[in-house]
Amino acid sequence: MLLALPILLPLLTAIALQLLPHRPTLLRAVAFAGALGILIAAIAILIRVEAEGIRVLQIGSWPAPFGITLVADVFSSLLVLMVGILGTVITAHSFSGVDPRRETFGYHALIHVLLMGVSGAFLTGDIFNLYVWFEVMLIASFVLMSLHRTRAQLHAALTYVGLNLLASAFLLTAIGLLYGQAGTLNFADLARAWPERRTAALDATLSMLFLTAFGIKAGLFPLFFWLPASYHTPPAAVGALLAGLLTKVGVYAMIRVFTLLFPDPSGRMYAFVLVLSVTTMVVGLIGAIGQGDFRRVLSFNLVGHIGFTTVGLALGTAAALGASILYMLHHMLVITSLFLVSGWFLRQKRTTNLLALGALYRTQPAVAALAMVPLFSLAGVPPLSGFIGKLAVITAALDGDHYWVAGIALTVSLLTVLSMARLWDGAFWKPTTTAARVAPLRGAIVAPVGILVGLTLGLTVIAGPAYDLSKRAAAQVLNADEYIRAVLGPRG
Repeated sequence: MLLALPILLPLLTAIALQLLPHRPTLLRAVAFAGALGILIAAIAILIRVEAEGIRVLQIGSWPAPFGITLVADVFSSLLVLMVGILGTVITAHSFSGVDPRRETFGYHALIHVLLMGVSGAFLTGDIFNLYVWFEVMLIASFVLMSLHRTRAQLHAALTYVGLNLLASAFLLTAIGLLYGQAGTLNFADLARAWPERRTAALDATLSMLFLTAFGIKAGLFPLFFWLPASYHTPPAAVGALLAGLLTKVGVYAMIRVFTLLFPDPSGRMYAFVLVLSVTTMVVGLIGAIGQGDFRRVLSFNLVGHIGFTTVGLALGTAAALGASILYMLHHMLVITSLFLVSGWFLRQKRTTNLLALGALYRTQPAVAALAMVPLFSLAGVPPLSGFIGKLAVITAALDGDHYWVAGIALTVSLLTVLSMARLWDGAFWKPTTTAARVAPLRGAIVAPVGILVGLTLGLTVIAGPAYDLSKRAAAQVLNADEYIRAVLGPRG
């Protein structure tokens, strides 16, 4: 039952929020309690997985592969924990950072539907249910982006949903072909049966379909254009939730499906993923340097750093994949923090254009110093978690004799330093261009960023144990036998 809680709690919270009378204080308390419940359940799942190994829940007691299966290994447990952390922090930020008119249109309920979809995607043991959870996320995120819409938000939402529907079509096509050949959609059963039923031609077709579908969801080159065109338009809390969680679901799905169905890292598809990963790094960061809006810079940085989370899959070793998992955890914290920081500028100056910003460090140095941590961590400045994650990725590439990958990753890291320096100077350091005095930021809108900054510093302090845990997660993912036995039992 424990594994179902990260799905059931947001579902029940969303229902309750729609049924309760519209009293802002009551709705906010219920929304926060629901998000906190997800976090507590996620911590319990991770502790249980660490103590007892992979945990499995067969819904309705139907044995796999005939029923709905939920599976938690170290990798999925870590990501569900991040869902709980980010969901709780963003819900708290929404109380002061979201227009009250959006709250009247079901904003908090939609946040919980989105959290339910992300948790379901991380915990599902069935590829068709993965598709279902993708659709749940798509519906919730589309409505959140267009809620109380402006023209810019509606245009971005339509771009976002159009390309993601295309990704869903590719994914559903691949699932149909896979089921027609394998006769099952359960991940563990597929991993057991697919080696005997695969053909070279079908492998090539399926791998391209899955790569296209998950590449769009993750924002991988050349399929990322929807992301910087849409993530800068919604409220800061919504943008933070989308940036922190949704692209990581695409990365997670790519890692899970490829390691179970196409486990040979010497295959041509893995080489192709490697090329796409490093190209994504370069293109994303070059795009970021050319932007003049705080959130568009972050959106392109988000694209560029997706390459760091997929390169470990392409390199195919536990050390490389563990490095990518560690970097994914770091990136979820810092990119969410920075999108929430953009809400400070929206609150004070109604814009995130760098030409109109400035002087925050001069007027509120403590607040600006708080924002400095995720900025410099994303840049990879030692000794912060971003530096440790990038160092782990580069070291894994060197250990595998992929010197060109290490060189490009190092170059991209330098570009990120330049990009973050431009943000710091434009948004915090240079004198403001407006004479009007702005009100100081209240603690309610600063505190959620402070919590994420504290977690980022905490990840820096425990980077060694965190990397060891990430490598254990990677080794578990790369060795499908343990997963198969946990789901199917001894006969697996």
